[in-house]
Amino acid sequence: MSYVELPGAKVPIRMWTDPATVEEVALQQLRNVATLPWIKGLAVMPDVHYGKGATVGSVIAMRGAVCPAAVGVDIGCGMSAVKTSLTADDLPGDLSRLRSRIEQAIPVGRGMHDEAVDPGRLHGFATGGWDDFWERFGGVADAVKFRQDRATKQMGTLGGGNHFVEVCTDTDGAVWLMLHSGSRNIGKELAEHHIGVAQKLPHNQGLVDRDLAVFVADTPQMAAYRNDLFWAQEYARRNRSIMMALLKDVVRKEFKKAKPVFEQEISAHHNYVAEERYDGMDLLVTRKGAIRAGSGEYGIIPGSMGTGSYIVKGLGNARSFNSASHGAGRRMSRNAAKRRFSTKDLEEQTRGVECRKDPGVVDEIPGAYKPIEQVIDQQRDLVEVVAKLKQVVCVKG
Repeated sequence: MSYVELPGAKVPIRMWTDPATVEEVALQQLRNVATLPWIKGLAVMPDVHYGKGATVGSVIAMRGAVCPAAVGVDIGCGMSAVKTSLTADDLPGDLSRLRSRIEQAIPVGRGMHDEAVDPGRLHGFATGGWDDFWERFGGVADAVKFRQDRATKQMGTLGGGNHFVEVCTDTDGAVWLMLHSGSRNIGKELAEHHIGVAQKLPHNQGLVDRDLAVFVADTPQMAAYRNDLFWAQEYARRNRSIMMALLKDVVRKEFKKAKPVFEQEISAHHNYVAEERYDGMDLLVTRKGAIRAGSGEYGIIPGSMGTGSYIVKGLGNARSFNSASHGAGRRMSRNAAKRRFSTKDLEEQTRGVECRKDPGVVDEIPGAYKPIEQVIDQQRDLVEVVAKLKQVVCVKG
């Protein structure tokens, strides 16, 4: 489908989904965003749903301003995927050991490494820029300085919620590695610090929703946020690259005889800010639960822990600010999923996948998410499908 346009106070709301299927609280969030004085455009992806502060699945283009809540508290959260030379025939019938080895190599939930991972000791890993990256931690907000030890030990860790590490096969039988994570606790604390600062600024006192507080250009508060934002986005990217290197090491050891080879890694943020130009204007484009889908750019759109995922290539649709969805998107809250589904439902819906099937992940059950095929179909003018994957191992925190 192409988009549906709804009226908004300052800009129209372009929606790549049927507005009738979007919960009213999310629609009201979008209407509120469209009232911001600095807004120049608003695009809504098919995985849209209600989110804290701003709607998940929204792309907000502003001139001279940025809303930290519209980035989300997991700054730089995103996906990485890599195709391997392994095939489905190389996989053992029982995948429990492979899953266990992954969980041993990559801490999950609130876990961290006992000691910070040394990138120089990882197999074939590009070590460039690490010293400079950590030196720049000295320039982030004083409020989080005491977290440096934790931040170094959480580099290369998964987290919880909807984050995952997966082994998948595509329709040709090729094995892929895929993972989803962000800037861990340090990104969350930086985001919460700056959201608090923004909400106290005078120019935000008349907004319809205090969660939409913004920083404006040429102010010390904007400069401080941009500094910390871009550092956290880099933390997230480096976090995924360390995890992928650890995952590759597990696969090398488990499939020594096959001598696996790994193709070029695909990586994409879906909670971030980028400086981009549209209609002759330099804009700050915030994607919260959305990926960049510029012409020819590769992206990853996952489903849930029991369904398929897609590797896509962007079509460069400027109407969506060169964006696409970041996944299937939730169709019910975590609490609602826990009330509605049981572990028996989880076992049924994740049949054939080596994964957790306990009460701690019932809120991640496939039934709590929108059908990924429908989400992909609604954005055929935003991306083209390159590969369809199905997970055989899924590790969650």
